[in-house]
Amino acid sequence: MSIQPPDRPDTPDSPAETPDSQRAEFGRRLRELRRARGWTLTELAERSGLAISTISKAERGVMALTYDRMLQLARGIGVDMAEFFSNEGEAFAPGSFTVAPRGTFRRQETRNYVYEMLFPEIRNKAMVPMMGTLKAHDILDFDDFVRHPGQEFLLVLEGAVTVHAEGRDPVTLQAGDSIYFDSARGHLYASTGAEDARILVVCTEVETG
Repeated sequence: MSIQPPDRPDTPDSPAETPDSQRAEFGRRLRELRRARGWTLTELAERSGLAISTISKAERGVMALTYDRMLQLARGIGVDMAEFFSNEGEAFAPGSFTVAPRGTFRRQETRNYVYEMLFPEIRNKAMVPMMGTLKAHDILDFDDFVRHPGQEFLLVLEGAVTVHAEGRDPVTLQAGDSIYFDSARGHLYASTGAEDARILVVCTEVETG
């Protein structure tokens, strides 16, 4: 089976992909998934572990969720996280082969990060590949560490990145440097210097035993 990429790439300069429209579209899909199961906001909050107010803001397009919160919601609903970004898709199967042209992604912009979700049309991926831009330049820009089950790989494409991890001294990576770690450990990325850094991140849901 060969899964074809979307017909139209989503690029940062596309007028259809403003942060407001991205949040609104994400919220619409989230609301549809919840209502299809006949759940209230309270029921989804109980299943996902997220606050009712957080889910409500996400559904109304007021708040963009970080990766760890998206993963919590997906697990709570019982869907692949890719379903938040594409209504259509196929499960990855043995022999699958697909190519994503440059600029083909689904964008999710938060206060500190711009996520570019790669291969959103492929469900049940063993890995979640993302590219992105780090808008944050200081650990004080964050409310808390990010943590989620699995393992994580980070490669710095442009600029420099300081990786903050609970219980460890910060590590600064230059372009071409990479890091691999247990993502259940609280962690944050911040651009080092005046320019926003560009990164490639790959997450798995393989929990450290």
